[in-house]
Amino acid sequence: MKQENLFIKEAFQGAQEVLSTILGDENFMNKIALCIEELSAAFRRGKKAISSGNGGSMCDAIHFAEELSGRFKNNRPALAAIAISDPGHISCVGNDYGYQDIFSRYLEGLGQEGDIYLGISTSGNSENIIKAMEVAKARGMKSIALLGKDGGKLKDMADISVIVPAMATERIQEVHIKIIHLIIEGIERKLYPELYA
Repeated sequence: MKQENLFIKEAFQGAQEVLSTILGDENFMNKIALCIEELSAAFRRGKKAISSGNGGSMCDAIHFAEELSGRFKNNRPALAAIAISDPGHISCVGNDYGYQDIFSRYLEGLGQEGDIYLGISTSGNSENIIKAMEVAKARGMKSIALLGKDGGKLKDMADISVIVPAMATERIQEVHIKIIHLIIEGIERKLYPELYA
């Protein structure tokens, strides 16, 4: 193998190690199943999901929302999902209040009792996600956190915390997107089983 290709193999080996750890953890699988149950129940009640994250995690939050409001594998009715990604809102609140308030302020305006907030943070310590979790709880929303490392402060704040057992941000994000796809497929299987018959 060429020396310059060694890092490529090491990256795949690192990803494989994380996935192997997860595959041996039944509790991890159960938490994803619980996310599916909670979100499916909320959609059945006519509630919505609101997601957010920073940087790559914002991209994951958008990915989560668009595949619910748009489509994943098959045609089906749109589901009420929004990612907090409006640059007008983010720049307004960031300028007038502070970056730590960009997500919580949005939930103050649009979050309702019975909605679900999905906060994504690889460190588990993103201040703006922490503040959003506090607002979600105050408004009677359920909360899910996709986290990494040791789960940080957020692991004990969310109703359901899914912690990827890795320290490297890229490994955590790789698993986060897999979890997101599994959650969306699980919701479709719950709400529209005919799509998978």
